[in-house]
Amino acid sequence: MDSITDLGNDVFEIDTRMAGYTGITAGYLIRSDRPCLVETGAGNSAPVVRDALAAAGIGPADLATVVVTHIHLDHAGGVGDIAEMFPNAEIVVHEKGARHLADPSRLMRSARMVWGDALDSLFGDLKPTDAVRIRAVEDVGEVDLGGGRRLESHYSPGHAKHHVGLLDSLTGDLYVGDAAGVYIPETADLRPATPPPDFDLDTALASLDRFRALRPSRLLFSHYGPVELVDETLDRSTEELRLWVELVAEAHDQRLDLDHAVAMVREHTDGRYRALAPDADPEVAQKIEVISAARNNVAGIMHALETR
Repeated sequence: MDSITDLGNDVFEIDTRMAGYTGITAGYLIRSDRPCLVETGAGNSAPVVRDALAAAGIGPADLATVVVTHIHLDHAGGVGDIAEMFPNAEIVVHEKGARHLADPSRLMRSARMVWGDALDSLFGDLKPTDAVRIRAVEDVGEVDLGGGRRLESHYSPGHAKHHVGLLDSLTGDLYVGDAAGVYIPETADLRPATPPPDFDLDTALASLDRFRALRPSRLLFSHYGPVELVDETLDRSTEELRLWVELVAEAHDQRLDLDHAVAMVREHTDGRYRALAPDADPEVAQKIEVISAARNNVAGIMHALETR
């Protein structure tokens, strides 16, 4: 089955085929004694994820835990569906996100305001999960993977107030969610992920420092895939964040509206990304628009500057 890739040490990358694209949003199966799914992908990806788990030998009764790095719909939109499909799985999330998985109505309302009609084709619906199945973790938490192996969750806000990074005690793999930005495997580009309303530069940089201090052996990006060059990649994450904030602050000081600010930022940043080069694959450039749209990033930074 081509939507699941063996990454070694019983870790499997699942292409959740978000909105029908390949290589946009990954979930990860840790097929340990207590099998664990990290990230469900969007609601409309749940059947793809279920089939990938089945191909890896994980049936409805086998999944012990589902962990999400944060509750944005491309990462956790499938929680309600997956919880129904795998009735024994405990759902683990940071305490600031737990109530939204139990009652997603507010989250879905605000997502509808941001995405409009595109919400249905991109993500689908986040269904509620029975609150008794949800375990909220605080700033540091733990998920038992069995056999002495565990996932340690480390609170890492900045992208979102309910974001955690997850470190595998056996492999040193760090599941970075969106806290280190968006990695484009086709071109090895790294772009920031700074959407409204939670983005905060200082908090985001502190989270990257926290990730460095964990000394991970590999970074596993939800967008998208494994990266071995840990220090260089985290340094690039920091550099991208600082640059984008600097540029948006300049636009903000000039009192530019969002459209003009986006145009200015693109003019100064598009050349940094091989995926946006004139001779690059247009499909990869289109993927960037879905997962790291300049407009969304600029809007999040603007919002942060205005609320400071």
